[in-house]
Amino acid sequence: MSTADLNLNLTDEQLLVKQTAREFAESYLEPGVIERDDKSITPLSEIKEMGKLGFLGMMVPEEWNGSGMDTFSYVLAMEEISKVDASVSVIMSVCNSLLAWGFEKFGTEAQKQKYLVPLAS
Repeated sequence: MSTADLNLNLTDEQLLVKQTAREFAESYLEPGVIERDDKSITPLSEIKEMGKLGFLGMMVPEEWNGSGMDTFSYVLAMEEISKVDASVSVIMSVCNSLLAWGFEKFGTEAQKQKYLVPLAS
């Protein structure tokens, strides 16, 4: 079965996440992506903008300053970001899948407040 045979039936929210991630990647990440890669420049302002959009804490519950989204929405956003800037998608992935998940799952309430809340934004 090919992916063309799949009928994913995305929700309106998932479609909005995908569109927002695509527009962000094209508007904020694409300009200068080659220069940043060539010169090993970390795109700090772009990463801060990702935080404002909720992309750094996508699956973190809203009570911890996250977006409270489902895993599939996260994957859709990662796909769109990765198409334009793989380095930024790695930052997004580590923030969501490694750091935020670990604090949410295993952190104490104090650690969640101190680390997860700012990390998710």
